Amino acid sequence: MAAKVPTIAQCTVSLHHDRDIMVEDLSGYLARNRNLVFPHRHNFYHFLLFTKGAGYHSIDFETFQIEAGQVYFMAPGQIHSWNFEGDMEGFVVNFDPDFFKTFLLRADYLSTLSFFSGIMRDGVFVLNDSILPIAEQILENLNKEQHNKEFARASLLYLFQLLELQHKPSAYAEANVYNHLLLRNFLNLIEQHFKQLRLPKDYAELLYITPNHLNALSKEFLGIPAGEVIRNRVILEAKRLLVIKDFSISEIAYELNFNDNSYFTKFFKKIEGITPEEFRKQQQ
Repeated sequence: MAAKVPTIAQCTVSLHHDRDIMVEDLSGYLARNRNLVFPHRHNFYHFLLFTKGAGYHSIDFETFQIEAGQVYFMAPGQIHSWNFEGDMEGFVVNFDPDFFKTFLLRADYLSTLSFFSGIMRDGVFVLNDSILPIAEQILENLNKEQHNKEFARASLLYLFQLLELQHKPSAYAEANVYNHLLLRNFLNLIEQHFKQLRLPKDYAELLYITPNHLNALSKEFLGIPAGEVIRNRVILEAKRLLVIKDFSISEIAYELNFNDNSYFTKFFKKIEGITPEEFRKQQQ
């Protein structure tokens, strides 16, 4: 089965193959990886800050125009491509999934940050004028001292906390801690169980709340019902499978736990307006 969207390992794009973090200026990174414009995935976390340049980039089939001060975050497995225009400047940070494993008391800390939610509107945003110069200075220092793992961990976490202060949606900031935790746990549970559990009541039961409470929470903070959040994750996985390898529609339906491929096709078309085969042809 031929791979359509390759997975890029950190050792193939980083200057130092023996490190679990890489921090580099964007222009140098692109000069070394100038051919990496095709759709691809990473097996590492990927963070980028643009300070100059134009064009666009795509993450999980959503396209974003580039502007100065924009950052984006990607988790392993997300599909990415870019089309840059002119001189590009900024910083790139790549780090392994286990980079913070022995450093944090909470192993799931990254998943509590809004920009690591897996929702693309949370993973791409523009820094305000007060935070941008601080972020640039932190990344400049990281670029020089990335060989010092403890310094790199502490600096990167400090940067993430600064960005969270700016980016955390106002609704999050105003919500009590309990509701914030419920929402984060709901998203994490979807990530774990979306292939098997498709109904809000299933997740409400795992969260020990009522389906109505979960639906109200989802509408308030995400702007859509809980059922739609679940379906969107199923659709995203279907899109990934449609472009990653030459899976048949029946194989994808089976992987996503649909009873048959006709039901899967109806499900996909109802949400996307086109069939899985038509989506695959568009991507090709």
